[in-house]
Amino acid sequence: MPPAPKAHTEDPERLVSAARAEDENSFELKLRPRRLQEFIGQTKAKEQLAIALEAAKSRGEALDHVLLSGPPGLGKTTLATIIANELDVGFQQTSGPALQIQGDLTAILTNLRERQVLFLDEIHRLQPVLEEKLYTALEDYKLDIIIGQGPAARTHVMEIRPFTFVAATTRPGLLSSPLRSRFGILLRLEFYTDDDLRFIVSRSAEVMSIEIDQDGAAEIAMRSRGTPRIANRLLRRVRDFAQVRASGRIDRQTACDALKMLEVDAHGFDELDRRLLLTIIEKYDGGPVGLGTLAATLAEEQDALEEVYEPFLIQIGFLDRTPRGRVATRLAYEHFNLPPPRKQPGLF
Repeated sequence: MPPAPKAHTEDPERLVSAARAEDENSFELKLRPRRLQEFIGQTKAKEQLAIALEAAKSRGEALDHVLLSGPPGLGKTTLATIIANELDVGFQQTSGPALQIQGDLTAILTNLRERQVLFLDEIHRLQPVLEEKLYTALEDYKLDIIIGQGPAARTHVMEIRPFTFVAATTRPGLLSSPLRSRFGILLRLEFYTDDDLRFIVSRSAEVMSIEIDQDGAAEIAMRSRGTPRIANRLLRRVRDFAQVRASGRIDRQTACDALKMLEVDAHGFDELDRRLLLTIIEKYDGGPVGLGTLAATLAEEQDALEEVYEPFLIQIGFLDRTPRGRVATRLAYEHFNLPPPRKQPGLF
């Protein structure tokens, strides 16, 4: 008799990783505010959005299309869901890379309900042929559909219901002018202040039933790179440390000890931030060095460096982006207790 087939077994490590990812996602959803008044920070953007929402509701119309831009983790997806909640309409989410063929976009647009919110993340990665298809849909609520092929092909114009298109991007400069002009509301999200982040950490701790004092929340906030997503992630890791290595309560000392173990310093720099700056300083004499060269040296993707790491380093003055390449500033040298170069025109 042939041997019985082996029973299929799941990889334990993969199961643990999947469970952890699911746990992190559920926490993120739990911590997200659902109404505009619950959303902390971004005062200017909130004020503009509040007026536009109130006006649209009073007229009984769909809200103008909204473009949300800014670094990752600042609340673009959260604001999109808040817009739908405030308008009390349906919400549908997709992303630029997920839409590969025209049929995908056509199916989504033709199935939208009246005044529904359609959220498209990473719109800068949308294919050009699909972007052009959006133009008439956003401006006239019409969709051009080509029926047939070759000489017998004809164009059919299909009416679609008025809807609100909310798009998010970390790279607004990559959007074409025709697409950008279709948005009536342009909101740029900025990095959060330490005070706003401390409030966010305290609120998240309350939602997650974590005991934390103001000093502990302030320490986590200070090292969160101005980003709520990072603040919530660090809070979860500090909570784990407090439960295993301390009394379970997060104070400043516990937060400092946990973040030291995680190798997150007083500026919120992690290992890659330090490697990036030290590579520019030590290997390229402070710069300038091109992004491609830097990415190859660090064995990282260019997009990750440009979208995730550089914006914060530039914002706090540790990195300068010049036409010739990236340059470490005097603050970067002082952070690592290194003497600055004698000559670096334009910076020192």
